[in-house]
Amino acid sequence: MTLRLYNSLGRRIEDFEPATDNVVKLYSCGPTVYSFAHIGNLRAYTFADTLRRALLWKGWQVEHVINITDVGHAVAEAELGDDKIELAAARERRSVEEIAEMYTEAFFADLDALNILPAHHYPRATQYVDAMIVFAERLVDRGFAYEIPSGLYFDTSKDPGYGRLGLVDVGGQLEGARVEQVPGRRAKTDFALWRAEAPGQIRAMRWNSPWGWGAPGWHLECSVMSMKFLGEHFDIHTGGVDHRQLHHVNEIAQSEAYLGDGRPWVRFWLHGEFLQLGAAKMAKSAGPVLTVQELQKQGFHPLAYRMFLLGGHYRAQLEFTMDGLAAAQATLRRLIRRTAALGRLPSVGTLEEARALASDDSAAVAVIDQLDQAISADLNTPRVLAVLQESLRDAVLSEHGQRVVTAASGAVLGLPFDRLEPADVEPAAEQFSQSDQAIVDKLIAEREAARTARDWARADALRAELSELGVQLTDTPTGPVWSRTTS
Repeated sequence: MTLRLYNSLGRRIEDFEPATDNVVKLYSCGPTVYSFAHIGNLRAYTFADTLRRALLWKGWQVEHVINITDVGHAVAEAELGDDKIELAAARERRSVEEIAEMYTEAFFADLDALNILPAHHYPRATQYVDAMIVFAERLVDRGFAYEIPSGLYFDTSKDPGYGRLGLVDVGGQLEGARVEQVPGRRAKTDFALWRAEAPGQIRAMRWNSPWGWGAPGWHLECSVMSMKFLGEHFDIHTGGVDHRQLHHVNEIAQSEAYLGDGRPWVRFWLHGEFLQLGAAKMAKSAGPVLTVQELQKQGFHPLAYRMFLLGGHYRAQLEFTMDGLAAAQATLRRLIRRTAALGRLPSVGTLEEARALASDDSAAVAVIDQLDQAISADLNTPRVLAVLQESLRDAVLSEHGQRVVTAASGAVLGLPFDRLEPADVEPAAEQFSQSDQAIVDKLIAEREAARTARDWARADALRAELSELGVQLTDTPTGPVWSRTTS
């Protein structure tokens, strides 16, 4: 079946084939390394990994690039203001280099924990600043940029197609009282290519340029580094849905102005939706967030979180709850136990391999075709999981057929069922009784009331009391999240 993907550029599902040869060129916006990634951040990389595995399943090769933004990303995506990494360095009393290295390594550890395939390239922005300056100079030469005291800006009025990815209302975006004021900027949509140092300012990360000392704009980095490794045009660009209105719109504008060949810079744009905590998206700027390490401390295997994500479609908002995560871990545990009973799984990476291995079992071939139909329908991972579980439950397959179907599903979903033991995903602790649950709910409500009244001593005492009962609290923007701690 043809792989069909939702292309944000045309706002429709389209048939996908690589532009050239048998290699898919894939770029994913990477992290800004100023803090630990939270589980909402990691949904975007799990989605990109699922896409990559689907492409491999179809028999294509994939060249994947994930950038590391270690300079240039201003707070709240503002054109003016401090760099996030410099702020983190000041807060933690480390150098900017130490901050970037520490959180880059933490990001890699998270990817490994979630069984996300390593990208072929992880370019760091600081290594390509010279190339960014050359890129910006070409935009100046082509009449797409202008200089003002705060730096070099892209002139969006010169791009008649500006904003088509995110449906940006260019006509309503002229600089005004309700938007960030940048003296000399012609329109709100104009964005920084180079952020110059203010008079008397000396940044921790700074480079000389034709527009003075400063640092590259955030959007410039992805254009330069993607072209460096994938060529001037490539197949797929992924990122979170929050990038669709700003970052990716600006990437397209500057890249197509730079190239000037009238062709789309990237053919397919895929965006993953938010992970929600209550009614709000999970965001570092909103306060305390959950990390993979914190989930592990509470007795959850990282792959249980991957299973939780796969239970929702990547284009649908997904509300995170501890109960939902516990249910995902229970499902994973059942599949691991089933796999252990089946014995060693065969090596399966592609649809063609799976069909060949199952050729003597027509029922297994039919199930494999169902798996293919599901993943080909815009990465319908909930359906893939359903097909797998139905095929094992209904016992219509031979043992060999079950092994092939399980291995094929694991390859598509990124769940190595045969590399885990049931004990790896056992529940951390027994569930509370109904009476204990009532006590916990009462204490949490009292603590919230104390916090509202700014009675911090009382709130701390209630947290300690909950801890003695085996309850671990994590405060989030929408209220406390709690779980049973290990004994």
